[in-house]
Amino acid sequence: MAYLTVLPQRGVLQIGGEDRLAFLQGLVSNDVTQAAPGRAVWAALLTPQGKWLADFFIFSDGTRLLLDCERAQAPMLVQKLARFRLRAAVSIDDVSADWVVHALWAGAPGPLSPTVLAAPDPRLPEAGWRLLAPTALAADARPEDWDRHRLALGLPDGSRDLEAEKSVLLEAGFDELGGISWTKGCYLGQELTARTKYRGLLKRRLLPVSIAGPTPAPGSAILAEGGEEIGRLRSVQGAHGLALLRLDALDRPARCADATLSPHRPAWMARHGEGSD
Repeated sequence: MAYLTVLPQRGVLQIGGEDRLAFLQGLVSNDVTQAAPGRAVWAALLTPQGKWLADFFIFSDGTRLLLDCERAQAPMLVQKLARFRLRAAVSIDDVSADWVVHALWAGAPGPLSPTVLAAPDPRLPEAGWRLLAPTALAADARPEDWDRHRLALGLPDGSRDLEAEKSVLLEAGFDELGGISWTKGCYLGQELTARTKYRGLLKRRLLPVSIAGPTPAPGSAILAEGGEEIGRLRSVQGAHGLALLRLDALDRPARCADATLSPHRPAWMARHGEGSD
């Protein structure tokens, strides 16, 4: 049985104009040219120093790009992207009022109106589908249900799991989850991203954790025996969470507030091993 929910915290940016592909291609971490009807691309915008600012799913209907992004970040993204427009034939608009973002998982969508844009979530097959519709579709699940599903898979959710101007993409699995193109050429912040991968500079990873005990607040410190801080809890939903943890402390018992945490590596991360760590 497939589950469908509206994601009210998501908004949509529209990038139009004949230079839209070249414009965005030089700014974000993934290959924008791979976005096409029925195929979305997951990408991030970084600082010039290679730190995360925002990430989004890029849809294309053949005439424009639509970015499924955090609603609260949409004004910031319009402002930052506009700074790079220069003389390019590009328009950048917040069209969040015109679209409703949905997630669907544990199945495929049935027949859809031509007005709905749908594409498999490009990160993992188990993540399901992303859908943009002009009005809310009939939902049979809640946003909290999607949250538990993506936490169990180890999928980050923007600023809930990453810190603006601090987080590095490889900490959050952007390499294994297909959020980075290593062949498309230069983009903003590329140098640090490449150096982190090829020099093995990672010291921390964002990992799913099981929580036994009272649910701690997001941002709570994670402590090893003896009181040494080894990480921070990021987003959480009941007994599921994501935590940024030091790699040298993954095998230690960990506590967070009054709960015990058990980190685990999702299968997609284990397949790729520790190559970039």
